[in-house]
Amino acid sequence: MPRIELLHLEELELREQRRQRVVQRVLQPLLVQVHSGAVRETRRLAFGMVRSVPDARAAVAAAVKDYRSEADIPTLLARLDAICAETPSAADLVAAVEPFREMHEVAGPVYERVVEREPENAAALVALANAYWLTGRGPDVVGQIAGRALAADPSNRAAWHLWALTESSPRGRMTRWHQVTMRFPDDKLAHAALADNATSVASAENDSVALKLAVGTYEMLLATAESADEKSALASALGTIKKWNF
Repeated sequence: MPRIELLHLEELELREQRRQRVVQRVLQPLLVQVHSGAVRETRRLAFGMVRSVPDARAAVAAAVKDYRSEADIPTLLARLDAICAETPSAADLVAAVEPFREMHEVAGPVYERVVEREPENAAALVALANAYWLTGRGPDVVGQIAGRALAADPSNRAAWHLWALTESSPRGRMTRWHQVTMRFPDDKLAHAALADNATSVASAENDSVALKLAVGTYEMLLATAESADEKSALASALGTIKKWNF
């Protein structure tokens, strides 16, 4: 097996963590506003009626502020549940939780309620899958939700990315990213993920076909790279894997 100069040992050990962080980078530019759906019957709770977007935002912000100071998960979940019950519009809930989307313990419970109301809302499903991924729910659960998002909206690029990321097999992940690049040929992030996974498969399995795919993808990325740093990194990667002989 050729020595992997490009992928240092510490990178290999942190690969799964990097995949989780990639989810966040993928979703941030892709998540869209969730459209409001069926209105549920509201009920009066101890936390008061939440009737508007500003009210919902203020209520969620207050719950998060108290959680940050007290670290009381049960109270946080109870307050979020009350806010969801008293906010009829799914879109209002999404707007309220948006500033805290990276706090999975906040985003997850709210998006669960949004998805209950709008089970075919692809953007909400993707956001829920992202929250679950960050809690360590595992690729099976997250992949299932990503599959639901794809069924609801086959054009949702974030859903495709999640679908590819949650494949546990390196070869299967390479194949999925290849499918994503075929569907979204201008998606540089997908091409970069394809090149990375193809490189891993080539190295682990002495696979000349995967190596050829990695080289071709890196060459395409290099040809379209804009920054000097990006060009340098891609040229270095190419220089390394082109020396491999199987």
